[in-house]
Amino acid sequence: MEARGGGAGAGRSDAVRNRARLLEAARRLVGERGVEQVTMQAVAEEAGVGKGTLFRRFGDRDGLLLALIDEAEAGFRTAYTSGPPPLGPGAPPVERLAAFGCALIDRVAATSDLGAALGRRLLPRHRSGSATGLAFRAHVADLLREAGVEGDHEMLAQALLAFTDFETMDYLGGSCGIPADRLRAAWADLVRRVTRP
Repeated sequence: MEARGGGAGAGRSDAVRNRARLLEAARRLVGERGVEQVTMQAVAEEAGVGKGTLFRRFGDRDGLLLALIDEAEAGFRTAYTSGPPPLGPGAPPVERLAAFGCALIDRVAATSDLGAALGRRLLPRHRSGSATGLAFRAHVADLLREAGVEGDHEMLAQALLAFTDFETMDYLGGSCGIPADRLRAAWADLVRRVTRP
């Protein structure tokens, strides 16, 4: 059965427009009110759609935040996959791994980083299972493999990245008052120890 308005193609283009409108409304509200104040109801009202449309498109608030994170992380993803060294290709894998963790630590500490602000609002399991979380683990595992590290690269990547997660960084940097330069030095030390022949 053909959808009203010109068939399946029209339905798909409506869905794409609705998704873009919803994400734009969410971005605007996050910028105006902060992530913690943005509700599904507010986003639906801002976009001029029913709340049901928002829930059908994203499932729940975490689904909406994950979509926003994917957009917010695009620049960082480009930097570590194709940007200049040492974060991007061209540097030895150990240097790239050190640079990657240091960049994550800096981003977690930055109050203006949208990806970090959004990530803090997600349940850890949603954050870890997101496209961004999976890409981070795959990237670290690949660098460990390239560095010639023996062992379970995926589990080693998970263990290393646990040091840079929001809960750990907020505790060490916030509650314990450890400065970012000491956290970066600790990351570099972890990388050296894990990659040492």
